[in-house]
Amino acid sequence: MSVTVEFCGEEFTANEDAPLTIGRVADVEIDDNPYLHRVFLQVHREHDLWWLTNVGSTLTATVGDRKGLFQAWLSPGARIPLALEAFTVWFTAGPTTYDFDITVDDATFTSIVTEPEPEPEDSPGETTVGRVSMTPDQKLLVVALCESFLRTTYAGQGQIPSSAQAAQRLGWTTTKFNRKLDNVCQKLADAGTRGLHGGPGKLASNRKARLVEHALSTRMVTEKDLVLLD
Repeated sequence: MSVTVEFCGEEFTANEDAPLTIGRVADVEIDDNPYLHRVFLQVHREHDLWWLTNVGSTLTATVGDRKGLFQAWLSPGARIPLALEAFTVWFTAGPTTYDFDITVDDATFTSIVTEPEPEPEDSPGETTVGRVSMTPDQKLLVVALCESFLRTTYAGQGQIPSSAQAAQRLGWTTTKFNRKLDNVCQKLADAGTRGLHGGPGKLASNRKARLVEHALSTRMVTEKDLVLLD
């Protein structure tokens, strides 16, 4: 059983004898980004399982499987077993959001996709994602924020637009964009998504980054949704 990390077209294989480190100065060098820890994450073998551990002190990572069935928010000091066959990891350092893929040979478990339940007929014009219903404008907002990543064919990095840039992309005012962003974040927070609020009544400063990570990891939006943009 082996684990491979792929970033920007390069592959790195984890060794059972020593952790495979990921960060600014690590086995997998992500970027010369001062906001990124020298060593942020590591893949290591313990108790007959491969683990992904956040060894940083401030940054968090979002981990999801390729089918959008599993998502974990990896805070500093937390770790998860790499028990499925494939994962994608997203994290944000300063103005840049990165992603890389993890492939596990001979994984312990296999994810199975079941047919989704039909959307209720009493919510015309809304798209249901898990327990959250999105209006067309809210879905469009999320697509605009994720556009850079949806147009990339390999794991690497992307830029999340500012509110003004995203508003211009959609032909909205910045006030309208921020109001709808508030609504989307509130809906997801009410449904249990972490990281979209910094506390009671206080929105987190990096809520757009967390929203993008959540949307991509749960496949709330996919490449097919790019047709919604001009």
